[in-house]
Amino acid sequence: MVKITEELLRKRAEHNEGEISSLEELTLHQEDIEKIEHIQKWCKELKILYLQNNLIAEIENVSKLKKLEYLNLALNNIEKIENLDGCESLQKLDLTLNFVGDLTSINNLKLNERLQILYLNGNPCTDFEGYREYVITSLPQLTSLDGTTIERSAKIISAQMFSKVKDSIITEENNYKVQRLLQKSKSGLKIEEIDEEVDKNYDKMDDEKLKEFWSQTTDHSPETRIQMANFTRRHKQNGQPKADATPHHRKYKTFTSDGRPLNLNEAKVPFTLTEDETTNSIVLDVSVFRYLDTALIDVDIHPNYAKVTIKGKVLQLVFDKEIKCGSTVVQRSQTTGHLVLTMPKKSRSFIEDQLLRNRKTFVYVLQENCEVKVRYPHPFSELGHSSNTRMRESAVQNNRISEPDVRCYPPTARCYASVDCVIIV
Repeated sequence: MVKITEELLRKRAEHNEGEISSLEELTLHQEDIEKIEHIQKWCKELKILYLQNNLIAEIENVSKLKKLEYLNLALNNIEKIENLDGCESLQKLDLTLNFVGDLTSINNLKLNERLQILYLNGNPCTDFEGYREYVITSLPQLTSLDGTTIERSAKIISAQMFSKVKDSIITEENNYKVQRLLQKSKSGLKIEEIDEEVDKNYDKMDDEKLKEFWSQTTDHSPETRIQMANFTRRHKQNGQPKADATPHHRKYKTFTSDGRPLNLNEAKVPFTLTEDETTNSIVLDVSVFRYLDTALIDVDIHPNYAKVTIKGKVLQLVFDKEIKCGSTVVQRSQTTGHLVLTMPKKSRSFIEDQLLRNRKTFVYVLQENCEVKVRYPHPFSELGHSSNTRMRESAVQNNRISEPDVRCYPPTARCYASVDCVIIV
């Protein structure tokens, strides 16, 4: 039997920095919990509580959760609806796939005036004739039942049929209770026999015998669910080799054999990578979980890559341009929790600066000795000393080049013209 402990709650409150007194949402699904306890004392601010897929047999110890709006108890062993009258703010209750056969127990929800949505799919009571009409009339505050909206006309029809439906519901409910008592006695004896046989031959059970055990036909009852959960838990604890006791974590490579960094998102977090031309920087926006403690995040900046470690898992991105490590700014948003890295790139050349910022025409000459000479478009006084007058006039016109008729000197030189620049080689 798994109990609700303070350690378990703090583990599930990781998004709230382990603080349980101010916790508003709690998830305790698939924990094999058999009893609800301690939550209403330790987590009084809860608004959402997930307890689905456990072994809970009774709704209890939640009546003091005055702010609780949504309670999910799907896939449990609940047979009766009770002890929720103190949940004044309850708006949604999910009891899908339980064992509720006591349909008249829904009258315990009459005091929950804010309750709007109720799920009872997969419970024995849904097979009763007149089930829907009975629930709609008994709980007039509902707007949706089993995922279907309750129309005004349905409420009127249900109210007219209620007197007949009520007698039918009580009769079917009593018949179900008798059948349930017989099921308990039969399934109890059968479960005891199976458990004894399993205890004797557990060490000898191989894959075939395990397959035979799981293929046995059994009643769908709370007792059977508990038996299967106990067997599964025992098999996990004793049936697995010791080598599997510690989980195996895959090791990811962050560098190649020759030392080059690799792109890696081991943390599997969403991110965006953009280039801001106005500030000449690379901006990395990592969608870190809002309530994650900043102490669990580590940032390491290098000239050609950035490494962000989140709870021991690496997000590494390689850049094709060199950045200034010392000028990088790292910020954390208080509203979204996102981590924003603004990484300035190393200074641009004059030519790149003109292309990206001014977007004006300019001319530069690449000579045989690879020395670059830059000429400004305003004014083109230096070009006046050359014989390339036609090129100068075409470049100056409207501050752009529109397919100029360029005559290059010397005749062996080649000229490349575009909207942004003229390159003479």
